[in-house]
Amino acid sequence: MRRILVLRGGALGDFIVTLPALELLRKRWPRARIELVGNATAAHLAVARGILDAAHSQHEARWSRLFAPLETPLAADFAAWLAHFDLVVSYWPDPEGDLARRFPITSQQTFISAPALPTVAPAAAHYGAALRGLGLDELERTFTLIAPLSASALKPRNEQPISIHPGSGSLHKNWPQAKWRELLGHLPGPVQVIVGEAEMERCPTTESAWPNARVLLKPSLEELVTALASSRLFLGHDSGVSHLAAACGVPCVLLFGPTDPAVWAPPEPGVRVVAAGAALADLCVADVARATTTVLAALN
Repeated sequence: MRRILVLRGGALGDFIVTLPALELLRKRWPRARIELVGNATAAHLAVARGILDAAHSQHEARWSRLFAPLETPLAADFAAWLAHFDLVVSYWPDPEGDLARRFPITSQQTFISAPALPTVAPAAAHYGAALRGLGLDELERTFTLIAPLSASALKPRNEQPISIHPGSGSLHKNWPQAKWRELLGHLPGPVQVIVGEAEMERCPTTESAWPNARVLLKPSLEELVTALASSRLFLGHDSGVSHLAAACGVPCVLLFGPTDPAVWAPPEPGVRVVAAGAALADLCVADVARATTTVLAALN
């Protein structure tokens, strides 16, 4: 394989759970040019680390042409560009099969597709399993985004912050902010609260709203990687930032409800899930504080 194209949409977390599959492709064909169409901002994490060679935004209008009826031909330059790829792997939703009917474009091209939503647990196993037809077995279901920081690069453990991300891409997956603020009284400092672009309209951004904590406001993804990698513990929800924290090797306490942690929790050994069932708001502060204390004690 000389050129590989991967179609994978979604947000940050959707991209992170696909990284083990992308790493499989890179290890098998280390000299291939691998490009991805999806969340270009998230995908640049993989470009910077050599897993991908290029990332294209899923929001470009040209991709919608792939779902047009076959009677509507692709623009000649677009069809020629697609034809250059030896392998096309699609994780895009394709309920009517319109996309699949477009491929392979040439007799030499291989086309593989899998459902966009995982059908097995954990999610990373689903995306890796799609590559078995290429002779690739998905042994790894996690991806380490960075090498562990050396002791000289870290502050003493009691000076490393506990990082909290009180948001996610969906309100029903969020623990009430009042409970997060109450939890701060149970945590040893220092603590930093991560407020991203998605939380700006519904989450306090001033440090006066978060007692005994500093606020990390709208960090870039690389800034967030640096902040997470130097944290002693991360607390969050079923979110892309939680998947990023786990990929940075940070011990995590993650609050889940109503989504299924068997599917969506990062499968890293340092992740502890506190599950609430259907309503995350029912989860009490004492339970989260107890889980946090247990994990911190094991780290000392």
